[in-house]
Amino acid sequence: MTAFDPRPMLATAMDQAGDLIAAVKPEQAHLPTPCEDYDVNRLIGHLQAVVRRIGVVLSGQPFWSVPRELETTDWVADWTAGRAATDAVLADDECLTREVTVPWGTVPGASAAASYIGELTVHAWDLAMALGTPEVLDVGLATAALPAYMDKVPAEPRGPEIPFGPVVEVGPDADPYEKLVAWTGRDPRWAA
Repeated sequence: MTAFDPRPMLATAMDQAGDLIAAVKPEQAHLPTPCEDYDVNRLIGHLQAVVRRIGVVLSGQPFWSVPRELETTDWVADWTAGRAATDAVLADDECLTREVTVPWGTVPGASAAASYIGELTVHAWDLAMALGTPEVLDVGLATAALPAYMDKVPAEPRGPEIPFGPVVEVGPDADPYEKLVAWTGRDPRWAA
């Protein structure tokens, strides 16, 4: 087992995403989100893929064996099923030391798991903003995710190889979520 165990924080990030998904009403499915390619329904479909991809990657399977987005007709039941499969993989300590392949290279499972904290946290912000409920977000997740994003995603260049928009400038008094989403190319002041 490694000294660094991202599983508790990853569980918190999955809990946060799952709680937000459970709060979405059917009539909110087509609301826009800060993630330009996604309305709420498509964003949930992407989150369904992400929660499954975590388990797939940490079990040593290819990253791309899970599509970028999944069709979902029962958001909560589908999330629960994907989360259960990933939790089963996370229960095995070997998932942290196993070498796994992700888009940025071959890394220990602990490093891959930590990267998913950031992805889930950013997309939780996307969903919370679309729903008008950013106050429910866990600031500790954004605080933890920002250094990893800054380490793995360069400020420049951005584009096809680095699939993030340009860094958005924020002031020194920006809160952790504002700093995090600005680094990922989102405008922290986004409004529908």
